[in-house]
Order: sequence, then structure tokens, then C-alpha cells
Amino acid sequence: MTVAQTSTPRTNVLWVFGDQHRAQACGHAGDPNVRTPHLDRLAAGGTTFAAVMGTPLCSPCRGSLLTGRYPHRCVPGHEFPLPAGQPTIATAFRAAGYRTAYFGKWHLDGWHERDGRAALHIVPPDRRGDFDDWLGYENNNRQWDCWVHGGAGDDASHERLPGYETDALTDRLIAWLRARGRAAGGGDDRPFFAALSVQPPHDPYVAPAEWMARHTPGAIRLRPNVPEVPWVVERARRDLAGYYAMIENLDWNLGRIRDALAELGLADDTQIVFFSDHGDLHGSHGQFGKTAPWEEAIRVPFVVGGPPGYRNRIGRSPIPLNHVDVAPTTLGLCGIATPAWMDGTDYSHHCLHGRPAADEPDSAFLQLVVPTGHGDSVDRPWRGVVTRDGWKYVALEGQPWLLFNLRDDPHELANLAHNTRFAAARRALHERLAAWLADTGDRFALPEV
Repeated sequence: MTVAQTSTPRTNVLWVFGDQHRAQACGHAGDPNVRTPHLDRLAAGGTTFAAVMGTPLCSPCRGSLLTGRYPHRCVPGHEFPLPAGQPTIATAFRAAGYRTAYFGKWHLDGWHERDGRAALHIVPPDRRGDFDDWLGYENNNRQWDCWVHGGAGDDASHERLPGYETDALTDRLIAWLRARGRAAGGGDDRPFFAALSVQPPHDPYVAPAEWMARHTPGAIRLRPNVPEVPWVVERARRDLAGYYAMIENLDWNLGRIRDALAELGLADDTQIVFFSDHGDLHGSHGQFGKTAPWEEAIRVPFVVGGPPGYRNRIGRSPIPLNHVDVAPTTLGLCGIATPAWMDGTDYSHHCLHGRPAADEPDSAFLQLVVPTGHGDSVDRPWRGVVTRDGWKYVALEGQPWLLFNLRDDPHELANLAHNTRFAAARRALHERLAAWLADTGDRFALPEV
């Protein structure tokens, strides 16, 4: 495989992403319950996007993150595998001369929990996304003493990491960064692309005691769209206390990574992309978990930053960057052209001055292709669209479901889908969604309007 590259200096890139970290749960986003000083500093010196993860479910979204392809063209549902032979972002980086590495949760090998603990399943080397170095696990849903594996043949390993997952995996990433520094001193000066994928703040919502002690359920301030139903309020506050503790620990580990980059002399040459696979509802609209198209489930933090005093700082971008855009944008940060097999758009010119602007879609698209059957999940497929000017429209098969003007109603309290006053807006959004389905070969059955 060959890739086109511009004359942009080849910088290193590091992905740092958790699981179910919603956009609203950050200090710089105004959440009064959580402190994220390291992420806030990264955001202050870089670019923050109004990111949309169009499929709020782990495996499909992770497939899109790595391949730049929509779920119905790659990984359609929970516990579906990454298609054999599918190139990934690591394929493109390796073709451009980069060293690549992945640490942590994978969830792309199709292992079913009913067949045994996915935490002990070994992902074969040829199904690890084409990364040079890989240390991870298929799925865990336990954040302590997790099993990880990597290598192949005589170099294969399977071990249990001590303690809390985010801390332990960050240790391994930092050790890898130190090894890269030594390799550069020995003549291997290839730039790197590395990804750190941690389970927290995914449930169960339990962090180390020092972080849990910072949050009391009764003191948690809930979002305005959490109904005042006793069992919803009680569960939301209990879960959020642990959730915020996990996020603050992740933020602390982000700080550790940035300190290590500075110590190794890599900070000035390393772009950090911080995001999540999707959000978490925590009682909003009376729902919990994910798989629904509410803002708390589809919006995630998405911050691109670099060294202190980042000279390419742009600020906040209102672009609804989608899950399929993450890989093209990451490649674009390094001047690598988007491969033809990716569906997404390169938005790196919103991060770096002087970059050529791409043709940009006017909307981000949403889809739940295969329902999961999980507790608290939406049990029907749906498709949707979010526009740059703040409209959201979602349809079930054969039935309009949701319509919101997010600029006037950011908490989605007034569903306009069946209000005749907004019939024209619904029709226009419906037509935009229908065009996207046709363009991408999605055979979802939209309703008549």
C-alpha cells in the first residue's frame, strides 16, 4: 500500500481514549461535578471539536475509528469482528514510514461473552489491526488486575496487569515511549502513531479509593433532562460519583503522559488526540447506558493538542466531527492523505494553520445497525442526522422518532418530530438522511414523510 504525503513535517501522534466518556463530563465543558485540569490545558492550547460519535456502541464505533468506515460497511454491531483484510489507520501510518502501537481494549475480534470471559480471549496477531506493537485484550468490563496479551510465536505474552487498568496501561505506554526514545538514539528515528484505549469510565463505576473519595452521590448535580423520578435520580447520582472519579483518574494519567513526553524531549513533536468511543446517559431522559441517539450518548470530548504554547492553536470548532472522520483527521495532522477506502473527512485544517480545506459534509450521520439486547439498550435499529446549524433528526424503521433544534433546546426536552409547525424542517432533514443512506449503500427502511 502506498499513501500520498505532503511536505508537512512528520510529527508523532498519540490517541488517548476512554470508553463511555461523554462530552459534557469535562471541566472545560462546564460540568460542575468534575475536575479535568490536564485535559482543560490540552484544550486551551489546541482545538476542541463538537464531536459526534454516530454509533453509541463499543464495537461498531471502534471499527469506524480504526478504519474510517461507517458501521454498516465495516463492523455493524456488538461483538462483530473487524473484517479480515480490512486496512486500518495503522496500515496507512505504516505505509508512510511510521512505527505503530496499540495498548488496551480492542473489542473487535467478535468474541461473545456468552462463550466465556472475553478478557481471556486471545486476539490472533493477524487480527490486531496491522499495528507493529500490540498489547491489549478483547473486552473486560472489569477495571482491576486485567489480563492483557501481545506478541506472537516465541515472543507471545499473556499476563495480568497489577492494580487499576488506566494506571497500569498508562505505565506500559510510557515504557514504550521511553523505548522509542532509546531506539531513536540508536538510529531508528521513525515517527510514531500510538493508541491508548482504556475501559474506564465504562461501568462498573469504581475507581481507586483516593479518587472515589472525592465524590459523594448526594452532592452530584444532575443534568436538567434527568427526570425527578426517585429510582432514576438515586441510580444516576450513585453511578455518576464513580464515573467522575474514573474520569479524574484518566485526566491525571493524561498528565503523566504529557510529563513523560516532555521528559523524553518528544512534547514538541507529538500531537495528542483525546476522545472517547461514545458517551453515557446516566439518567438523561430516564435512560442509562448507551445505544440511544440522545446528546449524552453521541457527544464525546474531542481535543487535538500539542506542545505547550501550541503555535498552531485554532480554538473551538463547531464542526460535528463524526466517528468516521477521526482516522482521516489524524492522518491529516501528519500530512498523510486520506486513503480511498475511508468514508470520512480530514478536518485537520481546523487544527493547523495553512492546511488546505477539504470538501466538508454539512452533517454528521447517526446509526444503530444491530440492537444489542443489553439492559437499558434501545431495542430497535435507527438512523439519524445532526446538522451544522443545530438540527437533529432520528427515524426508526418506518416511523419518525425525534426532531430537535439543539440551539434552542440543547437538553432535548421538546421533541418536534410530530409537530406540524416543523413539518418542513423534518422533511428537509429526512431528505438529507435519505441521500446519505443512498450514497453509502445503507438499506435501512426510512418512513414515508
